[in-house]
Amino acid sequence: MQTPDLNLLVALDVLLAEGSVARAARRLRLSPSATSRTLARLRDVTGDPLLVRSGRGLVPTPRAEALRVQTRQLVDEAQAVLRPAEQHDPATLSRTFTLRTSDGFVENFGPGLLARVAAEAPGVRLNFLQKADKDSAPLREGRVDLETGVIEAGTGPELRSQALFHDRLIGVVRNGHPLARPKITLADYAEAGHVIVSRTGLDDDAVDGPLLPDGVKRRVVSAVSGFAAALALARASDLVATTPERHTHALRDGMFSFPIPTAERQFTVSMLWHPRLDTDPAHRWLRACVREVCT
Repeated sequence: MQTPDLNLLVALDVLLAEGSVARAARRLRLSPSATSRTLARLRDVTGDPLLVRSGRGLVPTPRAEALRVQTRQLVDEAQAVLRPAEQHDPATLSRTFTLRTSDGFVENFGPGLLARVAAEAPGVRLNFLQKADKDSAPLREGRVDLETGVIEAGTGPELRSQALFHDRLIGVVRNGHPLARPKITLADYAEAGHVIVSRTGLDDDAVDGPLLPDGVKRRVVSAVSGFAAALALARASDLVATTPERHTHALRDGMFSFPIPTAERQFTVSMLWHPRLDTDPAHRWLRACVREVCT
């Protein structure tokens, strides 16, 4: 089966509207002879004369009358698809966005983001999911609209990204802990009991491992799956939790924080999304909200 020439729809719409080959030719910017050939093709593909001579003009057949409204609607829809997206008004937007974020993001940035969205787009709902792994499938499959995290070698190469803020690792202990003092050496830090964040429970999979000074060996007492749990244990024990400073600011209230005593290694937290949403006006607005709240 041959693919239909969709350009014929535009010609049919103009011919039915004008009822004249000459006037249709001017609108289509074709010669009268080329427009006559197009009408002949339309008659061939539809199996109907469409326009027949009556006196000095052309009148539509019953089939042409039946096609008039449908053809106009199809051409309007096609033009809407191909024209640039119109500026959208967040105040009239009704949509649910799902964000997948690392532990601490919601506690630190969620309230500000919700307030911003509620003020600009009361019809928008935000759902936050815990980022349990680095798999990009939720973004590719459309189950997640936006994700935050550190870009790594395993991050899907097709994903779009934009930096949100720079962060660094810090040590966190309860007030009254032996390390809650002005000066701490690297040996002090390493020899203390630690709770690490590891998605597998293995020391080699600690999420902060690649960002620590080379050769540092900590005395690991426990492993948990997220920063909130690590800080909860550190708050109620003599364990040290190592967390991102900005990312966990709201979770560390009332605790003692200190820089890791070595050369600082900053890292960048970014937001990521799938290319199919790159030019979506509503998604662009959401990204602007996230960027402004985080920076």
